[in-house]
Amino acid sequence: VIPVFLASLIEIDVPTVQPVVNQMVNGVDVRPHSCNTNQTMKLPYLFQVSLHCKIDGEWQHSCGEVLGFNWISVASDEPTCSEHMECRVALGKHTLNQIDSGSAFMGSANIVMHEEWDILTLQNDTALIKLSSPFALSDTITPACLPDRDVVLPHGTPCLVTGWGRLSTNGPAADILQQAFLPVVGHDVCSQPDWWNVLATEKMVCAGGDGITAGCNRDSGGLLNCPNPDGSWDVHGIVSFGSGEGCNVLQKPTVFTQVRLYV
Repeated sequence: VIPVFLASLIEIDVPTVQPVVNQMVNGVDVRPHSCNTNQTMKLPYLFQVSLHCKIDGEWQHSCGEVLGFNWISVASDEPTCSEHMECRVALGKHTLNQIDSGSAFMGSANIVMHEEWDILTLQNDTALIKLSSPFALSDTITPACLPDRDVVLPHGTPCLVTGWGRLSTNGPAADILQQAFLPVVGHDVCSQPDWWNVLATEKMVCAGGDGITAGCNRDSGGLLNCPNPDGSWDVHGIVSFGSGEGCNVLQKPTVFTQVRLYV
């Protein structure tokens, strides 16, 4: 099992700037670097990163999250996540195709795939990337906070998915980081035959499924961020897969690797 490396995570406070509660597909632009004046981590956008790997001479994007000062987590099913490719990690990004104030690029030293990753069942869809050097905390870059292992999200919990995926099925990819609120779908529902059936296991968490709002291609490795009663946020999921029929298919919610089981 891959260990999760966390380094001195900072204390989480109540956000001064709350997310835009609107409804990725049918998501909205994220407010750039939402935080407050004391520069502690406030909202989940500060630990969203973009993984770039060079394919045919061009940098290609996938998503990930900041876990510690020199480790990044991604989904194992990312085609760009390969130890044989030249990769870099963009931290503090809001807009992919321009230089953002407060952003930084870090090289990757090592990619560690989960030893029980199964490409057929998509079990254990997670990997770690070790950065070539630790990153510095700032008002635009901070580590993620993770839930306790025994925390189970109730059905209907409103969580926030973020990423730079396609804006519609077969549509253009987002340039500005997107956000969308998706309600958690309990395992008893998500594993029903007319939902995800046996593909949805207890090592996954489902969210969405209304046929309107969903994650999409290139969101893989993105984050499912869920609020705590005190207003802080924990990362509960890493985007794993969705329906091959389209991004926002009714009763086919976005499926995430359940982070708490890998802590």
